[in-house]
Amino acid sequence: MQHDTQHEQHSHHERGEQHRRHTGRSRRVDHGEHAAHSGHADHTSHTGHHLGKAGWAIAAQATLHCLTGCAIGEILGMVIGTALDWGNMETMVLAIVLAFFFGYTLTLHSIRKAGVDFRTALRVALAADTLSIAMMELIDNGVIALWPGAMDATLSDTLFWGALVLSLAVAFVVTTPVNKWMIGRGKGHAVVHQYHH
Repeated sequence: MQHDTQHEQHSHHERGEQHRRHTGRSRRVDHGEHAAHSGHADHTSHTGHHLGKAGWAIAAQATLHCLTGCAIGEILGMVIGTALDWGNMETMVLAIVLAFFFGYTLTLHSIRKAGVDFRTALRVALAADTLSIAMMELIDNGVIALWPGAMDATLSDTLFWGALVLSLAVAFVVTTPVNKWMIGRGKGHAVVHQYHH
């Protein structure tokens, strides 16, 4: 009888230990799940914060990306227009068209590298760069048009290159805040960044 009582106490003790171990494990799992959920919430919060307050560095990088395409297109347009002995207006139109083409092409290439299909990449590039490139071209060509003698300068003239560099610099300074505003609202190059993360 005493032996049976001891056996029951021993069994009860083992069940208590198992219950404590199981409860402890459940708490650890729940705690781990909670931590994972908190991490996800922090990531979401960080992403929202990132879009809500885009930094100047990100905006400058996006503007520089557009500026590179614009510069390539404009210089190539000027070279072709001069080589073909075109007038100022024809040369400027060609330069603007090529600026858009190379601006879109650079963005398209970077998105395609992330494995996105061509049609989607093209839509993203158009959405991301159109306003930025349009502003740059407006400012850039406006500075050149207003600069005395710049429109008539040839590729061998210092005035031509000086006016081009200054116009691109002014376009960069003016367009960067616009890109910052757009990225902060999840537009412009914020759309492009979604395909790089």
